[in-house]
Amino acid sequence: MPPSAPEQPARGFRHASVLLDGAVEALIHDADGVYLDGTFGRGGHSRAILERLGPAGRLLAIDRDPQAIAEAGTIADPRFAIERGEFARLDEISERRGLQGRLSGVLLDVGVSSPQLDDPERGFSFLRDGPLDMRMDPEHGESAAAFLARADEGEIVRVFKSYGEERFARRLARAIVARRVERPFERTADLAEVVKAAHPAWEKGKHPATRVFQALRIQVNGELEQLDAALDAALEALAPGGHLVVISFHSLEDRRVKRFIRDHVRGDTDLPRGVPVRDDQLKRRLESLGKARRPSAEEVQENPRARSAVMRVARKRY
Repeated sequence: MPPSAPEQPARGFRHASVLLDGAVEALIHDADGVYLDGTFGRGGHSRAILERLGPAGRLLAIDRDPQAIAEAGTIADPRFAIERGEFARLDEISERRGLQGRLSGVLLDVGVSSPQLDDPERGFSFLRDGPLDMRMDPEHGESAAAFLARADEGEIVRVFKSYGEERFARRLARAIVARRVERPFERTADLAEVVKAAHPAWEKGKHPATRVFQALRIQVNGELEQLDAALDAALEALAPGGHLVVISFHSLEDRRVKRFIRDHVRGDTDLPRGVPVRDDQLKRRLESLGKARRPSAEEVQENPRARSAVMRVARKRY
């Protein structure tokens, strides 16, 4: 069980890109193509992609975190460019840059990065006391503290159930609503302690606030809606033959990715039975490239946060 007292991390937040070699290998099929890294983070995947590209290759990256944009400024490579924004808008960004329908590959590494988790000022972690924020773009949107201050008990229950798959969502929501009458939640450690005290059944090896913090983060950042929009946008932005590579970190994300690829591999299956159709009329726009891939035991040992990662790869047919 992780310690209940907040920990303070060492300065200099390290980020290890998950499934780095496998993702880049699956993505790049033309060294002189144009690629998009929809989640720059701290640039691990982007730097590896640039190493594999030829002189004519290009890489466009996107991120909504201003710290990620600052990190991207350290890459001095004329083949590289970055835009600040949500990856759900990657088709708009591609269109503006004249790349819509021309991308050789799109990489989406979904979720929160290690530097975001490790920096207490970002408010993502229940192990490190900091402002209860959780926004990937701290300059826009509603913070976790603001959500907990204004949401009624029913909405909090819905978020905990839907986004955290928390069995005791109602009990925890009730405890939060009761406590905020005394004073609002402003710090991560405060919320973690209230959840810890109210939670009746701790999972072995998991802090009782784990699911609550995941749920709040997904709510604050609209992560599932962002992912759905990004998958649709990526399909339109890719050129025929382009590769889509998606790395997700929990079942809510992976189920969406799996369903998206499956649906576009199968095509239009709602046609009346017995109606003669050509294969191209079924709108089978994707081809799945292999089974879901997971990090090796060695990678998990080196980076325990990689243990839940799942990578899925598909090729656009047309």
